Amino acid sequence: MKILWGDESVFKDESVFDPEYLPEILLHRDRQLDSIAVNLRPAIKGRSPIHTVCVGPPATGKTSCVRFILNKLQDFNVKSVYIRCPVHRTEYNIVSRIYEVGCRRLAPQKGVPIPSMLSEISNSLEDPIVVVLDDINFLDIATADSLLYNFCKMHEEFAIKLGLICISTEVKFVGTLEMAGAVFHPDEIYFPLYDENEIRDILQWRVERGFYSGAMSNDAFDRIVELTAKHGDLRFGLYILKMAGISAERRASRKVEVEDVENVYRGGLKVFVAKSISALNSDEREVLRTIYLIDEDISSGDLYGIIYNEVKMSYTRFYEILEKLERLRLIDVVMGSKKKRGRTRYIIKRYDQVIILEALKEF
Repeated sequence: MKILWGDESVFKDESVFDPEYLPEILLHRDRQLDSIAVNLRPAIKGRSPIHTVCVGPPATGKTSCVRFILNKLQDFNVKSVYIRCPVHRTEYNIVSRIYEVGCRRLAPQKGVPIPSMLSEISNSLEDPIVVVLDDINFLDIATADSLLYNFCKMHEEFAIKLGLICISTEVKFVGTLEMAGAVFHPDEIYFPLYDENEIRDILQWRVERGFYSGAMSNDAFDRIVELTAKHGDLRFGLYILKMAGISAERRASRKVEVEDVENVYRGGLKVFVAKSISALNSDEREVLRTIYLIDEDISSGDLYGIIYNEVKMSYTRFYEILEKLERLRLIDVVMGSKKKRGRTRYIIKRYDQVIILEALKEF
């Protein structure tokens, strides 16, 4: 019987593959890092930071870049508050988190008016503060609109030097704002998908720090790069790296092989897809479900006819959803010809039908 004894492991540091791990260098994001740093630099000199919106598909380095710069700001004693909007979904909860940092005590119980809390924050703050709203697209539009409006007016009403950083997968996020649109004029920084060579560089950096030398076979690594590029999400590549290493150890092997990658790929794909679907609301999930219930590729016009009969969705909203599903890389939208009807957009499925439909059952 083959086993690994004692401290034997393929891993040198398994935490390198965790989603929350922050590398000491961020490859292929120099321009974005520089832009965030320039926008926050005024805070070091006691002035108001420039509002910033970081937008782009999932797993393109938005959160990592912001956290990286926030860590640098600590050397200059600049206060910051990092808030995950999927966890803190109400305006009161978000203001409470800022209250706790700014006032250095627990926030009051619910029932205290938000303007009163903002006033207390202003009385406690003398130096600039940076507020990060990660995944702000998880808030409903009315909440995000009110929140950003109130924050932007804080400088005018309370003389607070507050800089906002909003992180969103919604490229048109700023355009959805109504009340805040008149006062919130951020610098928008776009994070594109990594190409295959960039993915290779980033995963290689993790392999060198997470695995012992020689523990990852070249063929296995090449396959992981291929799968990561196919699905366009670095988090998926990191997940496969970690789980393939665990698979190798279960085989009592000191080297990760292609068989380990293939063993974890399908199960990992379901986990990955479920996380992507969690970013969708009910209408978006319904459109995705309809697409994957149809056995063949379908034109956008024919799909809209089906959707309209079900939920009476507007044409504009339908195309916004298609753009989001494509941005999350759950579908592809391509141009093609259909007899003599001219150029038509077709919806192409990126995943096996069963995987998507099974993942949708969780919501």
